[in-house]
Amino acid sequence: MSLIENLNWRHAVKAFDPNKKVSEEKVEKIIEATRLTPTSSGLQQFRVLLVTNQEVKEKLAQGALNPESMKECSHVLIFAAWDTYTSKRIDEVFDFATEERGLPKGRFESYTDKLKAMYLNLPAETNFAHTARQSYIGLGLAMAEAAELKVDTCPAEGFDNKQVDEVLGLDKYGLKSVSLLYIGVADDVRDWVKPMKKVRIPREEFVIEVN
Repeated sequence: MSLIENLNWRHAVKAFDPNKKVSEEKVEKIIEATRLTPTSSGLQQFRVLLVTNQEVKEKLAQGALNPESMKECSHVLIFAAWDTYTSKRIDEVFDFATEERGLPKGRFESYTDKLKAMYLNLPAETNFAHTARQSYIGLGLAMAEAAELKVDTCPAEGFDNKQVDEVLGLDKYGLKSVSLLYIGVADDVRDWVKPMKKVRIPREEFVIEVN
């Protein structure tokens, strides 16, 4: 199937079957699509936490708008972004890239100097807003890959970020939670959205052509 057909197939699942699990092979493909996400300056400013432990899911569900999805889905992906930019983080990414490509260390120093001048004097909140936006690119690609694999998902922002950050100890990684992706098998009885027609505004309203 084409990407457009896959996107027409997917929907935000409202209820998962707690007795059915998605294969690890498919979950790994979804994660790999996320890892390959393009990001600003190639910095990969976010990480993905994979949660399957039921006790952890129960704790994460506290404060979630749809706690049952958190508890009943097969896997939870937490998209968490850098809490700010630092010189060390920028250097580590570019040092790794130059090493992997067989280039001399410092090959991109003039560029990293520009990045540091751009970000390091900004408030952490401003930087986090930028890194968080990068994570949404990964969320989109994760959903697209899941649709290709015919894996049911539901993206979520309706959760207690503080609760998630504390349960997972994200501060020790220098990360803050941004969004979630529930992965599982839809419960055909309780998933009330599944039988409904997919609705999006028409192209003539969605696209503003500038000629």
